[in-house]
Amino acid sequence: MTRTGSAPPGADLEQLLASVPDGESPDLTGAYPRLDEPEVRALSALGERTRMERGQVLIAEGAPDDAFRVIQSGRVAVVEGFGTPEQRVVRVHGPGRFLGEFGLLTGQVAFVTWLAADSGDLLVVPADRFRAHLVDDPALGDEILRAYLIRRTLELGEGAGFRIIGSRFSPDSHRLREFAARNRLPHRFVDLESDPAADSLLRELQITPDETPVVVWRDRLLRNPGPADLAALTGLARGGPAVEVCDLAVVGGGPSGLAAAVYGASEGLATVLLDGVAMGGQAATSSRIENYLGFPAGISGGELADRAVVQAEKFGARMAVPSEAVALEIGDDGLNRIRISGGDTVTARAVVLACGARYRRLPVPRLEEFEDTCVLYAATLIEAQMCAGEPVAVVGGGNSAGQAALFLAGHAVGVQLVVREHDLDENMSRYLADRILHDPRIELHLHTEVRELVGERGVLEAVVIEDIETGERRTVPARRLGVFIGASPCTGWLGDAVARDDGGYVLTGAAVAPDDGQADAPLLLETSARGVFAAGDVRSGSVKRVASAVGEGAMAVRMVHERLASVR
Repeated sequence: MTRTGSAPPGADLEQLLASVPDGESPDLTGAYPRLDEPEVRALSALGERTRMERGQVLIAEGAPDDAFRVIQSGRVAVVEGFGTPEQRVVRVHGPGRFLGEFGLLTGQVAFVTWLAADSGDLLVVPADRFRAHLVDDPALGDEILRAYLIRRTLELGEGAGFRIIGSRFSPDSHRLREFAARNRLPHRFVDLESDPAADSLLRELQITPDETPVVVWRDRLLRNPGPADLAALTGLARGGPAVEVCDLAVVGGGPSGLAAAVYGASEGLATVLLDGVAMGGQAATSSRIENYLGFPAGISGGELADRAVVQAEKFGARMAVPSEAVALEIGDDGLNRIRISGGDTVTARAVVLACGARYRRLPVPRLEEFEDTCVLYAATLIEAQMCAGEPVAVVGGGNSAGQAALFLAGHAVGVQLVVREHDLDENMSRYLADRILHDPRIELHLHTEVRELVGERGVLEAVVIEDIETGERRTVPARRLGVFIGASPCTGWLGDAVARDDGGYVLTGAAVAPDDGQADAPLLLETSARGVFAAGDVRSGSVKRVASAVGEGAMAVRMVHERLASVR
């Protein structure tokens, strides 16, 4: 890591403060509610009133937040890019509003700076006391969590946080952007191909285009970093188990894994959750899940994952990201050892395999040429930014493809939806199919498959599609290609540790062969190895729905208790 600058001189600070508008910003999104008097009184018993002086940095961008703060008098400005030539005031808040971001609940750093615009007073509650209080006051906790989640979404859309500088056609740049997007890390991408400021920025940093991608954040410079470097920079990286042997290790941070972590930790099990990329699994790549019980207006997969992470950590689960499991060893001593990429090992009395499935790749020539730069396997705000102003093709006939087409249609110049089925609702929910059929931004191609990718030097220009009934081919414009054609189980790392079906999915319960050498029959979600369970998409015969995955994660923990009790 290289240091690239210093704090702004006083003149720049005074200029910034002079730009703060009068009054306070309206709360149009619900991200900045005002606490009522009873809430403030309850928090006052846990903290103290402190003085803030005009121009004082209360929460620094790029640093962890150590306290919950409520404005009692004066105003506080939210500043993006503080200390850089691009610094700007984005919001101003007055008495009754609270400071901070999602990282206060998860340990991540702040992605904007909170600066005292006036002298005044703050109520300051230390972070540990504040988090303990939220357990006792769930209504306040839900209000604050909702506000923090909306703030994170606003930061993502506004390009706050660090900058990734590189070419949109670079596989390394694409990997960094994907990791940041999957983990909902606010950032801005500076494209060497199209951003007019890119050349001058590289000269200022004394970096050549061949040395990119780089990550720049205030006075820090990372040269061609990996996901672990980004995780460390943002506070996303979390340690493994605090004990030598944990009760429960959960492999996979999708809905089933998160549910297992929540229920395991809440029921007193020392629980560790491992994931190689990001919490949320495939569900987190969905812009909106509309058929999940309890959310009639729908919820984004990213928000669902963020809420579950906070919930699991509240009960004491330890999260390790990125921590890719590479092998499972079933010990004769009743302990299971999970080897992690990089050499670490997690030892657990019980394991829940919730490692889900990987996106299925499109069987079409030249895919590798475009895959790292122009092919999308998710539809979140980051992908939408990649598609802005460009034609897009989406392949798939299920709910994921339908949601992606509708979401990306709001950002691209047009969406070509390529579906091999004869009817749109054959594998897609009727409500989604109806929306697509009535959306003029989406051109639908039924009983059709992609046959060719057209472009040069990793830059996609169009796709050739073929009607599988008539054999007719046509070329449609596409600078990005979204592939949503199902997935294959992430079980290659398991080797022979547990039995799997012909498709690679983990066998459980009655599906496990009776002559596996075990004295007793496996429990419903137990694998051929006693004490090792499977839940969610990785399990043979699973329903492949978010609600069922959550249910299986919870059920697996109940069976973990039963198995641990039988061997004590």
